[in-house]
Amino acid sequence: EYGLLGEDILGSGFDFDLEVYQGAGAFVCGEETALMRSIEGKRGMPRPRPPFPAQKGLWDRPSVLNNVETLANVAQIILKGGEWYASVGTEGSKGTKVFALSGAVNNIGLVEVPMGTTIRDIIYEIGGGIRDGKAFKAVQLGGPSGGCVPAHLLDTPTDYEAIAKVGAIMGSGGMIVMDETTCMVDMARFFLDFCQEESCGKCTPCREGTRRMLEILDRITQGRGEMKDLDELEELCVFIKDAALCGLGQTAPNPVLSTLRYFRDEYEAHIIDRHCPAGVCKRLSPPPCQSACPMGQDVSTYTALIGHGRIEEAWEIIRRQNPLPMVLGRVCPHPCESSCQRGEIDKPISICALKRFAADSMREKLKDIRPVEVTHPEDKVAVVGAGPAGLAVAYDLVRKGYPVTIFEKLPVAGGMLQVGIPEYRLPRDVVADEISAIERMGAEIRLGVDVGRDITFEQLREDGFRAFFLGIGAHRGLKLGIPGEDDFEGFVDAITFLRKVNLGDREAPGKKVCVIGGGNSAIDAARTSLRLGAEEVHIVYRRQQEQMPANPAEIAATLEEGIRIDFLTTPVRILGEKGRVTGMECLRNELGEPDDSGRRRPVPVEGSEFVIDCDVVIPAISQRPDLSFLGEDHPFSIGRRNYFEVDEKTLATNVPGFFAGGDAVTGPATVVEAIASGHRAAVSIDCYLRGAPYAGYWYPKPQLTVDRLELTDEDEALVRPKMEELPVSKRIDNFREVELGLDEKTARLEARRCLRCDL
Repeated sequence: EYGLLGEDILGSGFDFDLEVYQGAGAFVCGEETALMRSIEGKRGMPRPRPPFPAQKGLWDRPSVLNNVETLANVAQIILKGGEWYASVGTEGSKGTKVFALSGAVNNIGLVEVPMGTTIRDIIYEIGGGIRDGKAFKAVQLGGPSGGCVPAHLLDTPTDYEAIAKVGAIMGSGGMIVMDETTCMVDMARFFLDFCQEESCGKCTPCREGTRRMLEILDRITQGRGEMKDLDELEELCVFIKDAALCGLGQTAPNPVLSTLRYFRDEYEAHIIDRHCPAGVCKRLSPPPCQSACPMGQDVSTYTALIGHGRIEEAWEIIRRQNPLPMVLGRVCPHPCESSCQRGEIDKPISICALKRFAADSMREKLKDIRPVEVTHPEDKVAVVGAGPAGLAVAYDLVRKGYPVTIFEKLPVAGGMLQVGIPEYRLPRDVVADEISAIERMGAEIRLGVDVGRDITFEQLREDGFRAFFLGIGAHRGLKLGIPGEDDFEGFVDAITFLRKVNLGDREAPGKKVCVIGGGNSAIDAARTSLRLGAEEVHIVYRRQQEQMPANPAEIAATLEEGIRIDFLTTPVRILGEKGRVTGMECLRNELGEPDDSGRRRPVPVEGSEFVIDCDVVIPAISQRPDLSFLGEDHPFSIGRRNYFEVDEKTLATNVPGFFAGGDAVTGPATVVEAIASGHRAAVSIDCYLRGAPYAGYWYPKPQLTVDRLELTDEDEALVRPKMEELPVSKRIDNFREVELGLDEKTARLEARRCLRCDL
């Protein structure tokens, strides 16, 4: 530009060209041979080994290079001796290690621990656990070119051999903790992008190989990936590790290899389902609330419509994906609210309450629903079980034009909605109205029919049924496995107890009731016992309140109603006299090391035995499906815990034409998860009946673009409303609904708090 470089500078006849080369950067220059070239004043680039630096190093002289961490230990070894140093650590990895703990933990910073300390101890004891109570997902060890370690390997000791076995490296000591909101595919792409940028370019495997890998990961995160890309990624990883010159190239594939090894399902979700489960990859993700919903409910659209006062349109949007919005508006655990971005500012939007408001407001419209035209009369579908999963299958397939018949052995349709959840949480008429709407669409429901006993699958085939969905739920409660539970009257599992009550048996179970467990079934059994007239109700839970899996609002309501919860308590024996329960012997616990869920394990305190006086004991610890209807010689593949084994994508069983979902596959889960499995199964059944290959379950995206509301200063200051509840004094002796819902004014104001992440 100024004529000071190039040919004939300022007409002097003097030529001068200057070429500027980008250096390899500090990351590559941490490699020993590149570091020596930098010290020599040359461009820092690694060279092949051998010769090793100890043979030919700095200025071609034998050299020894060590990092600061090693040199810091040398002085202490000289002062205190080798035996002292060797007394710390493991057999193959002596001394201590400094980690830079960061990411989704409560306490971040540099931590020094003895070699062999488990990853769990570092994250939960030193790091204080996962921030905001979220679930641990993985930890990246060794910096950008390290590898990730998943939850089931949290007890891996931090020594060189053990870390290498799980596919990671100690490296620089980086320890980046990731929670459930992390997309492992995007994480691998991010670290590979860093390594590709840092590549010095000297060797082709690193320079070109990492670039090709990054291109593949970009395609996958943008929704353009194919299954063959995963094989190509693995081949490139192996080649680059073997052929690259320096440590950067040799370890750059680690994040990809480790995520493929432990989180392959996320890669497949990006490719097959075109969906990012964590909601991070923008082209594969609806807004965070919709992404967090197991069935992909279009939250942002119906919330915006409610804010505009377009309630009927909001209800129509909800019902496109949700066959039971009045039900879910009452009992959904609303994971969408945990992902709501408004929660980063103050409190998340009351998404569940808004859904209930819209559905309740349009309740009369259910009567106007008309039958859907049957376009595939020869493709009859039989659904076994009228629970939420089976109802969702029927809802979807009827809309596709298939004739669907639901067979239910109970006298009522709804499964756990009718016989598991108490009426004070979910009124029976609400369930009945939404199921009647599905019947009006064209689904036939036959009650009191026990498939396998009253009618066989072979007979159903003869009647023209071509596809079957097994949505039988998990209606068999488990026992505790302690002495005395089979010896006395007054011991009944929560599932059996709640079923009897919900089918009309309103007799008080006893005067003093003790419920065991910390989930929603335990809470339901305790609050139901109180309403039936029990004078004293205890809940016994082996951990602390914050570890209870039940809905926090339900726990709070339980305590408000005067039910006592004994935390850190484990039952060890049922006591009784004259054939009747008289009490329960228990032990006090203290919390030990965290388990794979991140919750600290309860450890019994020796000598802490005590007795709770009671005449009824109700265990609510878990449940299993009752598969006796299949008979002994059935062809189905059954898992270790008595669940159907299915293809995790299609929900197909090992028997052609048979699909299964809901609690019969997953174990006890939520209503929204059961409905989501029904949606997935309906896609598979449709493909099966058409003879088409499974095309993947395409997750919903926002269905409308709704204008943003102009907010006033008052709107900006709005806070999350508290839903009105029936006072304790008016609810503890009856089954009237406790939560009363939002009125239209409150609902519209609450909807205006939405940040509109969809725009």
